Amino acid sequence: MPNSKWTDRLSVMRRSGWRNLKDMPFRYKLIVLFLMIGIVPSLGLGLLVNWTVERIVERQVEGHTMQLIGKVNETLDSRMENLQNMTYLIGFQPQVAGFMEGKTPADGYTGDEAEARKRWAARMTATAGSRNDVYDIKQFLQGFTTLYPEIAGIMLVNEHGDYISNEMYAKGEQSLARETWYARAAENEGIFTVIGHPAGRGIISHVSYRDSEIISVARSYTDPETGKVLGVILIDLKLRAISHAARDVTLGKTGYLMVTDAEGSSIFMPDRPLIRHIPPEAFGSGESGSFTRTVDGEKLLFMYRSSSFTGWRTVGVFPALEGAMEVRQIQFYVFCFLFAVCLIGISASLTLSRSIADPIRQLMARMRHAESGDLTIRSHSDRGDEIGMLERSFNRMLTQIRRLMSLNELKERQKREAELRSLQAHIKPHFLYNTLDTIHWMARKKGAEDVAEMVEALSRLFRIGLSKGEDMIRVQEEMEHIESYLRIQKTRYRDRLTCEIDITDGIGSLYVLKLLLQPIVENAIYHGIKARRGPGRIRIEAGNVDGRLLLAVTDNGAGMPEERLRELEGMLENPLQAIEGQEEGQGGRSYGMLNVQARIRLAFGDEYGIRLESKPGEGTRVTIVHPLLHVNVSKNGFREGSE
Repeated sequence: MPNSKWTDRLSVMRRSGWRNLKDMPFRYKLIVLFLMIGIVPSLGLGLLVNWTVERIVERQVEGHTMQLIGKVNETLDSRMENLQNMTYLIGFQPQVAGFMEGKTPADGYTGDEAEARKRWAARMTATAGSRNDVYDIKQFLQGFTTLYPEIAGIMLVNEHGDYISNEMYAKGEQSLARETWYARAAENEGIFTVIGHPAGRGIISHVSYRDSEIISVARSYTDPETGKVLGVILIDLKLRAISHAARDVTLGKTGYLMVTDAEGSSIFMPDRPLIRHIPPEAFGSGESGSFTRTVDGEKLLFMYRSSSFTGWRTVGVFPALEGAMEVRQIQFYVFCFLFAVCLIGISASLTLSRSIADPIRQLMARMRHAESGDLTIRSHSDRGDEIGMLERSFNRMLTQIRRLMSLNELKERQKREAELRSLQAHIKPHFLYNTLDTIHWMARKKGAEDVAEMVEALSRLFRIGLSKGEDMIRVQEEMEHIESYLRIQKTRYRDRLTCEIDITDGIGSLYVLKLLLQPIVENAIYHGIKARRGPGRIRIEAGNVDGRLLLAVTDNGAGMPEERLRELEGMLENPLQAIEGQEEGQGGRSYGMLNVQARIRLAFGDEYGIRLESKPGEGTRVTIVHPLLHVNVSKNGFREGSE
């Protein structure tokens, strides 16, 4: 079932065709976000640590190996320097100098047999002291081999091939002065020369060492005055003196150190080496370095350092995989850490995204039910986070919608009832108009002109006020309505009331809400002019100011104190609430003005309405701000049609 669920989700994702990130479902956005915040940095850190550790370990392994190689080189150089010093000491011995110069008999003769016999005969005729010199030389050489057990033997060979040695002797009649090792030493003329493993020389020893078991070094003996090579001092060193320095050094599990000469031939190597011969071209031109080679399918890493004294190279050999064993171990721990982080991160991201997305998805399902018309559905949740707040707001919204719908149904029912009553009431004005016309005709017939004028004004007042049920009339009609009202009031107040009406050209054809001026003028008469001593004046103006229609009613009546003006302005800020308060018994003053303010605000918004100016004893000015309307917009809606 889970696999089927994920398959269905993937198919939905493919069908939906996400074009970019904003089209992705919220849950997957959260998963991506959690993965990017938690896993991506961990992966980056893990890779960085892995790369850094690998570099550091490689440098440490290389540095440690080079340090070991350097120590072995120092040991080998120290041993070779001892042998070099030994050749100097041997050369400084007077009897050795006498042998090299041909003054002392030899221990053995090689070369041309006739010449060798002559030299032997000459030595035999020498004094007994000279013959004792041979014994002294051999004893002198024996002291070195006793003091340094690593020395396998020492041989002195002069230019004729005659030799003295306590351990070695010639195994043939060929002159030793013609052998390769002698020639190499003679070429260097007094310079210490490392021969390496002897090969094919005509010398044997009492112990019968194999060539691979000894290392030969030599230094030619030269005449101090002429510089001529008079002979060679040859020393054989046991290989164990070399092997002790490198045998105990291990690199990894199977790595080792080996010593080679300049041509790459082995000087020392363990019993089971990974490679027996390293070509000279494998080594670089520097004194130290590293390289890799594949031997029998195994990749080997070589690190070497050359000795400036002997010319030998000490080489560290170990499998490349073993060299990175510590790196692989650290990599294993890093990968385990990354795996744990990824596992925990993915699980946490799925859990967190589900805890956030599932309630939202459930809320969306309830909203779809509400869209279909089911307003009884509710979201039951005890969450204290934003989602819980959203669910509770959703419940309150549905409750409010149901209440508003019920209220709207009530208003619609009341509206229909009011329209019905209005249609029924339309019959009564016709009867009223006919009755007023009859009274007007009878008054004129009887000669009561004042009564006739009042009845005519009252008839016009009713006709314009009713205006066939229209909510808006022209400014000109509104002015005719207020003139009829003022005519009636002047009948009562006579000379105490003077009226002026000033309309700017082009204003009369504009539309306004009907019955705007009558409540204002009524307040001016009853609260301004009536409270004034002597005659009063009311001025009514209409004009276009800054793209708005201004209707102003100014009187020179008693005016209002500051407290009353502020109180009235506060009531005009919320006229409906003020009207409701008056209906509940809070007083009925200024009801007409509040009615006008409420109708303007409801029709056109809060930027329009009444503005008050008043000073005690000077009068009051009431300005009605009304939009400029060139057409009757009451049938299409006030706010949409206002200019």
